[in-house]
Amino acid sequence: MTDFAEALGRTADAVETTLAALLPAPEGPERRLHEAMRYAVLGGGKRLRPFLLAASAELFYVPETYALRAAAALEMVHGYSLVHDDLPCMDDDDMRRGRPTVHVAFDEATAVLAGDALLTLAFEVMATEPTHPDAAVRAELVERLAVAAGCAGMAAGQMIDLAAADENLDAASVARMQRLKTGALIAFACDAGAVLGRADRPERQALGAYAHDLGLAFQIADDLLDVEGDETAVGKAVGKDAAAGKATLVALHGPERARTQATMLANQAAKHLDLFGKRAELLRQAAAFVVNRGS
Repeated sequence: MTDFAEALGRTADAVETTLAALLPAPEGPERRLHEAMRYAVLGGGKRLRPFLLAASAELFYVPETYALRAAAALEMVHGYSLVHDDLPCMDDDDMRRGRPTVHVAFDEATAVLAGDALLTLAFEVMATEPTHPDAAVRAELVERLAVAAGCAGMAAGQMIDLAAADENLDAASVARMQRLKTGALIAFACDAGAVLGRADRPERQALGAYAHDLGLAFQIADDLLDVEGDETAVGKAVGKDAAAGKATLVALHGPERARTQATMLANQAAKHLDLFGKRAELLRQAAAFVVNRGS
């Protein structure tokens, strides 16, 4: 059986190489923008979303080059979201992955432009022929990524999160917020592998159910790290959610109940993969990793 940590690291290295090749080289009068884009997405992160995309694509024997390009595009969108999320007008974070955030290392205006450029480059990569020879497949990837990242997905979740400090959200509302803010890109990662592989409806439904539960488990685990994690290990400031009065399931239910719920969701996510048998073992291990990680 393939070791999950080894597979995660191997995918991270391959995605890093792909990203480095796709990102513009720092040159010309716009050099600072290119430097900020590369700073934002190279040299850090677990690359969990790209891993989920690559592992899902592997279920359907998708060529690795297609999966890596789609995974790199997804990581650009994730990177853009972190750059903007860290801005003073959002979460106002100075550290990300153990180093200064983009607006601190460069400046706020450059950070905004870098995020914008990463987002649009992601769609350029996804839409071009090397990602998949079938234009219909590429169009579906672009459409689904737009939905996951936009006003019906991640951006909507971020808006709800910003407003939640002044509202008393119940558990169902918090779960919906987290499904949009965090879960939408995780769901896309799994769905994209199925799109690349032209999977049939039952297979896509199984991956969708897996991603739904995994996304919520991931966010609960992330919120637990904010309460209990070590700042050095996590790579960013902790304790900020409580200080800002943010609505989380940890705040609503307490750490122990939230941890139990995250474990239940991870186990439930793994169960959705029964359709794929042993081929989905790495995705099952990913579910366990999500709730037991330390950063």
